[in-house]
Amino acid sequence: MRGQPIFLQGLRPTLHISHRGGALLAPENTLDAFRQAVERFHTDMLELDVHVTRDGEVVVAHDATLERCTNARGALDALTLPELQRLDAGYGFTPDEGRTFPFRGRGVRIPTLREVLRAFPSLRLNVELKPDVEGQEDVLARLLETEQAVDRVCVGSEQDAVGERLARRLPRACHFYPRDALAAFVIALRAGEPPPEDDRFQVLDMPLYFGEVRLVDADFLRACAARDKWVNVWTVDDPAEMDQLLAEGVGGVMTDRPDLLRQRMDALAKPG
Repeated sequence: MRGQPIFLQGLRPTLHISHRGGALLAPENTLDAFRQAVERFHTDMLELDVHVTRDGEVVVAHDATLERCTNARGALDALTLPELQRLDAGYGFTPDEGRTFPFRGRGVRIPTLREVLRAFPSLRLNVELKPDVEGQEDVLARLLETEQAVDRVCVGSEQDAVGERLARRLPRACHFYPRDALAAFVIALRAGEPPPEDDRFQVLDMPLYFGEVRLVDADFLRACAARDKWVNVWTVDDPAEMDQLLAEGVGGVMTDRPDLLRQRMDALAKPG
């Protein structure tokens, strides 16, 4: 049985986690969004996604293609880092359903993970490796090792094969459950049955709802804590849901509205 990763040591609920930096407030997965989350909303953790470029650099982006967020089209991994960083990563952001695009032409770039690690040297990160391309876990691991950042990231993938390769390559790191392993754990626990034992993964990054069913409540959180599992819920932008999760003591709330979550957490912290 492995011990608790350094990443989790000393953490107390509830963490303020900015999903892609706060994707409804600034261009997602960019330094502009990350800086706003840290400096204005005092986030405890950044959630972000990474891909590997054609020339082997780890960059922060959610999509495998470029058209949703930038002024280009095509596959991200077909371009080199210099080619990607010439693109406008603020091009697609709109706060009002397409009426305005306030970040266009303002020099917003796709950042490297190295830039993010160095910009926020003491901040914890939740990092998802997106593509199922064997060997990319080595590229990510080498970067984290070089930057001495293994102990301040929780890494993983939605895809089980990628999550398992990351767990083998970075055994000391904190890892979140991939999709199928997460589903097996949650289904068993909610059915009152012993969940599969797997000490490779320590964190449940999970949705609040499956269809109409609310998956997370105080009993579920207690059962996870009894098994030394931490629970972060995504992606919660409704203030009432934030309030309920804070009252239940969830490990972390991932949100695209870090401003609203900070308001709710500050209101809860005020005496009286």
